[in-house]
Amino acid sequence: MAKLLYVKSSVFGDGGQSSQLAEQFIEGWKGKNAGGEVIVRDLSADVPPYLDGNVVGALFTPADQLNDDQKAIVAYADKLLAEVKEADEIVFTAPMYNFALPAQTKTYLDYLCRAGVTFKYTDTGAVGLLDNKPVYVITTRGGIYKDTPADTQTPFLKMIFGFVGLSDVRMIHAEGLNMGDEAKEAGIKAAADEIAALF
Repeated sequence: MAKLLYVKSSVFGDGGQSSQLAEQFIEGWKGKNAGGEVIVRDLSADVPPYLDGNVVGALFTPADQLNDDQKAIVAYADKLLAEVKEADEIVFTAPMYNFALPAQTKTYLDYLCRAGVTFKYTDTGAVGLLDNKPVYVITTRGGIYKDTPADTQTPFLKMIFGFVGLSDVRMIHAEGLNMGDEAKEAGIKAAADEIAALF
């Protein structure tokens, strides 16, 4: 049975533009994968604990030396990672807030970057350890930033997913959403058409 991991980032929940476009993606995916399972990781409803010294310390402590608090941290990180490993495809929403990702989304990605677990360093540099699979990133922006230096999301997301072995990253942009009704409609339609073409 096919599995899709949906990583949901909008602070506006189901009302967010990225969430609505992701729902369209999911409907198309379900139509193509009858009986498939969708795993939802809602980063706004269940905000990942900030990557502080306690979290990093737990992730680098040998399993037989963990205290109870550290065990809980590692179990949480392992759960996030298991969802990625078990999925055949991932749809990842990335609304642009102040030229970057939402804070909870960046923290989520921090949990996926684990030395010796999802990547390792070799004589020729870092090597990702996760099995490659399609990652569809739905970005929503108030302005128009694609293919400009202000688009900090695209290179960062491709780099960090590739860092752990997920190099098949496909960007879907909905832009100009705060530039008037006509621009918003055009931006959403462009992304919706791109999603529809996938299925």
